[in-house]
Amino acid sequence: MTTTLTKPPADAAPEPPRRSRLPRSARAGGTLHAGPIAYVILALFTMGSLFPLVWTAIAASRDNQRLAQTPPPFWFGSNLFDNLDLAWNDANLGEAFLNTTFVAGVSAATIVVLSTIAGFAFAKLRFRGRSALMLIVIGTMMVPPQLSVIPLYMMVAELDWSDQLQAVILPSLVSAFGVFFMRQYLLQALPDELIEAARVDGASSWRVVWHIVFPAARPAMAVLGMLMFVQTWNDFLWPFLVLSQNGNPTVQVAVAGLGRGYTPDQSLIMAGALLGTLPLLVVFAIFGKQIVGGIMQGAVKG
Repeated sequence: MTTTLTKPPADAAPEPPRRSRLPRSARAGGTLHAGPIAYVILALFTMGSLFPLVWTAIAASRDNQRLAQTPPPFWFGSNLFDNLDLAWNDANLGEAFLNTTFVAGVSAATIVVLSTIAGFAFAKLRFRGRSALMLIVIGTMMVPPQLSVIPLYMMVAELDWSDQLQAVILPSLVSAFGVFFMRQYLLQALPDELIEAARVDGASSWRVVWHIVFPAARPAMAVLGMLMFVQTWNDFLWPFLVLSQNGNPTVQVAVAGLGRGYTPDQSLIMAGALLGTLPLLVVFAIFGKQIVGGIMQGAVKG
């Protein structure tokens, strides 16, 4: 059985193109606008995310007796600034802020630089044992950090670093997550042809890292630096073990010393927690746009 194909007549009108089901703004490369349900869901998620911070501010503005009553207060009181001033002076938060900024800044900057170099090596260089080493790096992420507390404390005691900031900085200079994060980013964001062209021009490995890898990895470096800064700022267990409230405390160690007594003053503790959170909010408000832009740029490249 044969099938005969017939050509349409020459004067036949062309078939009209099919209409796309996408909105005109999406077809033209514009911005999609969400509907009212999406705005309601986003508003609920936003309120849920802000509730702990708002409740901390409410508790910091009350006294300890009112916080112990049922139901608890759901609006601000008149003791906010008094409690903030008392927490600032009682915990010596001025010195704690300087110490924590120094520790978090040094740790975040070192982690970003070392992780970018190591991530480039794992992503683009060919050497024996690369896969096995990468598996070891990933495996260290599965080990609970509490298991390393005793050997780290013994090492700090041998070095006579107790109650000194270098005891907190040294264990946080390298991050397995940072190496893995930068490797995954550079696999797609850094073309092999660009590295080969630099090699042909006679560039050394360190020149490739400085002039090609660092500029290409800048968005991911900004995101990683922010994550590591926040993580180091909020770290409590290790600084609490090696530092004291009267020596060189970090913010979390200083806040832990607030409200001590037979009846802990919860309003004073909440005031200290609020003061310890405000610098992170300021940093994110200043650099949040660049960080989100870096995440989106990395997602598009990947």
